[in-house]
Amino acid sequence: MKFIREDIEDELYAYLGGVLRNCKSISFQIGGTSDHIHILCTLPRTMAPADLAEELKKSTSKWIKTKGSHYRDFYWQEGFGAFSVGWSQVDTVKRYIRDQKVHHSMVSFVDEYKKLLEESGIVFDERYL
Repeated sequence: MKFIREDIEDELYAYLGGVLRNCKSISFQIGGTSDHIHILCTLPRTMAPADLAEELKKSTSKWIKTKGSHYRDFYWQEGFGAFSVGWSQVDTVKRYIRDQKVHHSMVSFVDEYKKLLEESGIVFDERYL
């Protein structure tokens, strides 16, 4: 659902950065579109990817609901995707995240995500995309 309005994006991304800092993660880039976000960050030594995603979702869901009636029914999807990248790819991924709006005006999120999962050899159920 297209819940994330442009007027709250910068504040949401800053809030996510704060949650990551509290979790001892280094955030390199946060961005997205009205229906999804991407985060390039380090994974804290003491957390599994699912635990970090859960903390980010829990914290931001509570916070965003205080931002007006439009966000009263806000929720994140049940799942998430996590991929590792090498240090040599950091600048490329940062640029990709910064250019999300332009990129997704040409390729849908679902089509791109399916391609990424297929290229990575990850089996998925389309009902959950």
